[in-house]
Amino acid sequence: MSVIKHRALISASVAAAISMSTAPCLAATTPIKIGFMVSSTGPAAVIGIPQRNSALLMPKEIDGTPVQITVLDDGGNATNAVNNVKKLISEDHVDALIGPSISPNAMAILNFVAESKTPLIAAVGTDAVIQPMDAVREWVFKTAQANSLILQAEVGNMVKGGIKTLGLLRLNDALGEEWATTLKPIIDKAGIKLVADERFQRSDSSIAAQTIHLVAANPDAILVAAAGGTSALGQQSLVSRGYRGKIYQTEGAATDDFVRLAKKSAEGALMAAGPLQVVNQLDNSNPIKKVALGYIAEYEKAQGTKPSTFGSNVYDAEILLKNAVPVALKKAQPGTEQFRSALRDALENSKDVVGTQGVFNMTPENHNGMDKRSALMMVVKNGKWVLLK
Repeated sequence: MSVIKHRALISASVAAAISMSTAPCLAATTPIKIGFMVSSTGPAAVIGIPQRNSALLMPKEIDGTPVQITVLDDGGNATNAVNNVKKLISEDHVDALIGPSISPNAMAILNFVAESKTPLIAAVGTDAVIQPMDAVREWVFKTAQANSLILQAEVGNMVKGGIKTLGLLRLNDALGEEWATTLKPIIDKAGIKLVADERFQRSDSSIAAQTIHLVAANPDAILVAAAGGTSALGQQSLVSRGYRGKIYQTEGAATDDFVRLAKKSAEGALMAAGPLQVVNQLDNSNPIKKVALGYIAEYEKAQGTKPSTFGSNVYDAEILLKNAVPVALKKAQPGTEQFRSALRDALENSKDVVGTQGVFNMTPENHNGMDKRSALMMVVKNGKWVLLK
């Protein structure tokens, strides 16, 4: 045998050995691609910035498989949200999506999510992303509390306080409409009459006319159904116009920024929201407390500041994915339709998954899966949210 031929045989053998040893490894290390959609600029930046920062906390691997993330900003614009989801699906070939930050943008992308068969974990308030359950929404999950949970807790508090009449100040969009629709049967059952209903735009800098009408109606309480800075705007406007009844906020106000923006007018505001806002006041036996404190510590280490509840909705989506990915990996490899389908099924079967805002128990009919542990009553007292006991 010639030296040249002998070397060729050795080279062939080495190449074959390398091929055999690396092929399974390459398959096992195909990254899981996750696309995040946030509104880190524009009118919803107070929501989107902590969500963007929380996206960066996604672990670099899950169950030994590398994770690759892409974070896109839509500026609070629905058209941008559609363009972002198209890019993430068609160009980046993501296995899962998290976001967007606001309800109108989430509603705008639902059909694209379903057509591509890509699971989406929405970080928005509206329940319309998951209800009514159908062929589109079976691909969508939601980490923010169901609006009905929030309203049941707040209306229960109203009943205890002897509230008989209510005014509503809400965003003039899908989220505001949903709050109104969900509210009606709950207050009807409680014997509370809605005496005024005013709407405003997210971009409004003044809502004087709406608040004048509400104050003139003189309800026992007013519910501000908004989110982020718009919640503070509603609070400030009502107080400045002389309203002295009880003012309720939705979980869209569950941030320290609400108190900072609303200033002295925030004092006495009532709200039902998730445990994160009052985490240090929770009993040590509450399993949510440990997870929430862990998130806060991780966020503070990375950003040098505390997270908001808006960021926790993204972080809880990451927790759900970390729980579902190992199950899906047993059935298919990332980058395939089979993997996305297995991931969707695993998310739908999430049981007793503890997040920062509650415990998730998903079912085919309920892609939120949270219970009353996620809707705690609190009040602003001495410049901070305090748990009502």
